[in-house]
Amino acid sequence: MIKSNFVKSNFVKSNFVIELKKFGTILVSRPSGKEAWLAFQPTLNDVQENEEVIVDFSDIAVLTPSWADEFLTPLHNRFPGNVRLINTDNASIKASLATLAK
Repeated sequence: MIKSNFVKSNFVKSNFVIELKKFGTILVSRPSGKEAWLAFQPTLNDVQENEEVIVDFSDIAVLTPSWADEFLTPLHNRFPGNVRLINTDNASIKASLATLAK
């Protein structure tokens, strides 16, 4: 009888981090959000299927719902179920994200 030995492997999702502070610390206006989204497209082509996309809001002073809608909505549509938001404790960020959730 042939005995097989199988190696258990744990597939760990890797992370792709988007640091929003690279677009500035005051993220306002729909045109600015759309411009950021379009400018970031080539970078998003590097995201692998098994990667979790993490959006880091650290150092963001102001985020408006219009900017967030232009950047975050298409991001969620492109990577459904794989987007996680971190460092969202700022009141402006909380309010904008709550508006988008409606």
